[in-house]
Amino acid sequence: MTTLMNYAHRGASGNYPENTMIAFEQAIKLGATGIETDVQMTKDGSLVLIHDELLKRTTGVNALVADIRSDELLQLDAGSWFSPAFKDERIPTLEQLLDLAKRTQTFLNIELKNGIVPYPGMEQKVIETVRAYRMEDQVILSSFNHYSLIECNRLAPDIPTGILYMEGLYRPWKYALSIGATALHASHYAVLPDWVAEAAGHGVIYNVFTVNEPAEMIRLIQAGVAGIITDYPDRLTAVLSKL
Repeated sequence: MTTLMNYAHRGASGNYPENTMIAFEQAIKLGATGIETDVQMTKDGSLVLIHDELLKRTTGVNALVADIRSDELLQLDAGSWFSPAFKDERIPTLEQLLDLAKRTQTFLNIELKNGIVPYPGMEQKVIETVRAYRMEDQVILSSFNHYSLIECNRLAPDIPTGILYMEGLYRPWKYALSIGATALHASHYAVLPDWVAEAAGHGVIYNVFTVNEPAEMIRLIQAGVAGIITDYPDRLTAVLSKL
């Protein structure tokens, strides 16, 4: 079996409501060795796991995460939008996922969602929470906001960071190193074997998103990526078992 990080994208989000505890728990049962999630901050400073800045799509509430207090937000139904079977699934806290990951030895890819809505102090708060769980060796921090990653590297150079980007970044491994990151979290369209090899020569790995088709998983495994981020960790588990 090939050694590669099987990251469940927002948990096993192909079959469960994204960024909920059931999606995280089931991902591990389906063979995920890592979980990718998104962190934002409530009005009163709690770290919660949700992708959209606006609560509307997954809870039906037309308000920003940043404008809601945690006691109200944590009571919202974050499962019914996906299926009535998941009614009353909640938006989890970062602490809940860290607890699960610590118990199950699962790696976490935590994306700081601070590109559209700024969350002053988020970097420090996330790092302090990770340290409180002594999970520095089981976490990578990522973001599309690369200024945020520079701040993470300043505060915690011992916790690895990965730059999120789409296509078209020239020699991204050099750019990653220039801001202190050692991982490229790239769209799968932006990954070729030669680039993976050159990045590896500079000590930079690729974790690739969001890959749901087995044929593309195989292409990327053969290209030498370190991790694949997928909505269907069971599909990647099946592919890896045959290699």
